[in-house]
Amino acid sequence: MIEEIIKLLEISCVKAGIVDPMIKLEHPEDINHGDFSSNVAMVYAKTLKIAPKTLAEKIVEEFNKNLSGSLMPASVAGPGFINFKIADSFFINKIVEISQDKKALENFGNNESLKGKKIIIEHTQPNPFKEFHIGHLMNNTIGESVARIYKESGADVKMATYHGDVGMHVAKTIWAMLESGEFQSNILYLGKMYAHGSEKYESDENIKKEIVEINKKVFERTDEKINKAYDFGRAFSLEYFDSIYKRLGSDFDNHFYESESGKIGKDIVLKFLDKGVFEKGDNDAVVFKGENFVPKTHTRVFLNGQGLPTYEAKEVGLAQMKLKYLPGYDSSITITANEQDAFFNVVEVAIQQVFPELKGKLFHLSHGMLKLPSGKMSSRTGSIISAESLIDQTKEKVFEKIADRDFDSKEREVVAETVAIAAIKYSILRQSIGGDIIFDFDKSLSFEGDSGPYLQYATVRAGAVISKARASNIPENISEKPEKSDLLEKLLLRFPEVIEHARVEYAPHYIVTYLTELASTFNSYYANNQIIDEKNALSSYRVALTKVFVQTMKNGLWVLGIKVPERM
Repeated sequence: MIEEIIKLLEISCVKAGIVDPMIKLEHPEDINHGDFSSNVAMVYAKTLKIAPKTLAEKIVEEFNKNLSGSLMPASVAGPGFINFKIADSFFINKIVEISQDKKALENFGNNESLKGKKIIIEHTQPNPFKEFHIGHLMNNTIGESVARIYKESGADVKMATYHGDVGMHVAKTIWAMLESGEFQSNILYLGKMYAHGSEKYESDENIKKEIVEINKKVFERTDEKINKAYDFGRAFSLEYFDSIYKRLGSDFDNHFYESESGKIGKDIVLKFLDKGVFEKGDNDAVVFKGENFVPKTHTRVFLNGQGLPTYEAKEVGLAQMKLKYLPGYDSSITITANEQDAFFNVVEVAIQQVFPELKGKLFHLSHGMLKLPSGKMSSRTGSIISAESLIDQTKEKVFEKIADRDFDSKEREVVAETVAIAAIKYSILRQSIGGDIIFDFDKSLSFEGDSGPYLQYATVRAGAVISKARASNIPENISEKPEKSDLLEKLLLRFPEVIEHARVEYAPHYIVTYLTELASTFNSYYANNQIIDEKNALSSYRVALTKVFVQTMKNGLWVLGIKVPERM
C-alpha cells in the first residue's frame, strides 16, 4: 500500500507542476487524520510560488481521479498536509490472511530489502583475564539487536566478537599469578590478580620492567612458565564468557583474537611502511599520519618502539581476518563504547589505504555508558560492576515480585532469569543508541508499562486467551468479520515498516516504542471487546487478531533479544 500511494502521488505531483518529486510518507499522530500523511506540497510550494494549501489541493484532485483497490480519497489538512486513508476491509482481510497462514504468521515482520547482502556485525568484545562488566552487557544487547534487525531484513549476517587476549592487562595479571604461585578457576581470582599487577606496575619500577618483558614474551611465546599461566587464564576466561553468552541468549558465528590479529597487523604495517602509508615516528615507532589522508584525522602509533603491534595495528590485522572469513562482504559493523570514536576514525582511514576494496564498507556504531541512579553498585570485586552482579541483583528483585505466584522452584528460576534479563535489555534499548543510560531497578521491573516485563506480561496474557479459545472450541474458520477496523489492526500491519525503519537508522528503540504502544493498544482492545464468546460469530476473528498480536510481540521481542516465558 505504501508503494501504491507513493507511485500514484508521484504522478499526481508531476501533473500539479512538480519536477522529480521526492515523496516521504509518515503516520499522522492522530489516527483519525488518516493512515499516512505527506508534506510534499509544503516542500515544493515555494519553488512553484504557490500557497502550500493550494498546491496540496491540486495534488489531491489529481490523486483522487485515479483511486483503485483499497485506497480511499485523499484530503488536505492544516497548512498543506495531504492525508491518505486505506479502506477498513484492507486491514481486516490482511489480519485474517496472516493469521491463517502459519509461515506468514511466524515470519511476520521479515522483509527482503537486504537479500543477498553479506554483513559482519562485531560486538561485545570482552577481554580474557578480566570480568565481563556491564559495558560488555550493554554492547552485547545493542549488537545482538542490530544483528537480528539485519537478519529480519534478509541479510546473511555473521556475528563475531573480538577478544583482547594479549596486551599489558594480560601481562599484569600473569605477573601476579606467577607471584601468587597458584592458578584458580575463578574470574574473581583473575580480577584480583589484575588489580594487584596493575598496582605494582604503577608503584614499582623494577616490577614494571618485569611486566613489560612478560608482555613481550606472551606475544612471542618464548617462556614455558608464562605460557602455562597464559593458557590457563585464557581458557578459563573464554569458558566464563560462554556462560554469560548463554544467559543472554547470544551466540557468535566466529571469535577473533588479538593474539592472531597482532601478528598479521604487524606484517601488514611493515609491508605498507615501504609504500608510504605508514612512516617512522619517534623512538623507532611506526605511525599513521591521519592528517595526510582524506578524511583528515590525526596521527596514531601502529607499532611501538619495541616493534610490537598496538591496538591500531591489531585492527588492521583484524580487517584482513574478516576478509578471509567472509570474502566479498558488503559491510562490517563494529559496535563499541563512544570513548573509542577517535580510535576508529583514524583506524578505518588507515585500513582503507591498505584494503581499498573496503572503502564505504566499514561502519562504527558507538554507544554511551550504562549507569545506575546512585552512580555505583556493589560489585564482588569492589572495583567494577560485573554483568553477572547486575543480572543477579535484578533477578533477586524479580523473586520478590513473584513470591506469591504458583510456580515450582524450577519454573520460578526460569521466570526470574527471563524477566530480569528482559528488564535490563529493555532499559538499554528503549532510547536511541549513543547516550548514557541510567538503569533503575524499580522502573525496569514494572508490570504497568514502559518496561520489558510489561511487554512479556502482555504477550503471555494474550497467549492465555488463545489457549482458552482452543479449550472453548472457538472455530478457527472465520465466518464473520467486523465492518470497521480498530487501531489494533492498523498498528499490527505497521510492524514490517518499523523493522525496516530500525535497520536504516540503526535504531532498535523504534521497535521498543512500537511494541510498547502495541501492547497498550491490545490491552485497550481486550478491555472493550469480549474475545471469547461462543455465541458471537465475531469471536473467531477476535481470536485470530489476538493470535497475530501474540506472534508480532514475540517476533519483535526476539529482535530485541528478549524471551517470552510460558507463564508470569
